[in-house]
Amino acid sequence: MAATNIKLLENYIGQLATKNKVISQNIANIGTEGYVRQNIKFQDMFESELNGSIKKTNSRHIQLSSADDLGIKNNIFLDKSKEPNGGINNVDIETEMAELAENAINFKFSSKKIAGHFQQLREVIKGGNS
Repeated sequence: MAATNIKLLENYIGQLATKNKVISQNIANIGTEGYVRQNIKFQDMFESELNGSIKKTNSRHIQLSSADDLGIKNNIFLDKSKEPNGGINNVDIETEMAELAENAINFKFSSKKIAGHFQQLREVIKGGNS
């Protein structure tokens, strides 16, 4: 795995941690009247980079090397797309729990990919004979 991908996964894990905080805040405010659900948008940019959608097709093109180059930031926004649930606010516990589960799976996958990369590096350093 290239160092660029490790950097992207590290940034991705940071974004997932932020998303976890946003989801937790939504859940904590489920009974707060007038609270507007928050969300964060970053996944599409990471997925396109990790899937190799952004490729260097000409020698004069500049190769992107990290999420910072892509301008990926914590894009937290108020999600006004849903109607208030029960007249209190627009937080839906089922939606939040589903997003929390998806976030946990993505975090675990990314963490394992990074750990696997460093395990391979340890094996190479040891000479593969341990």
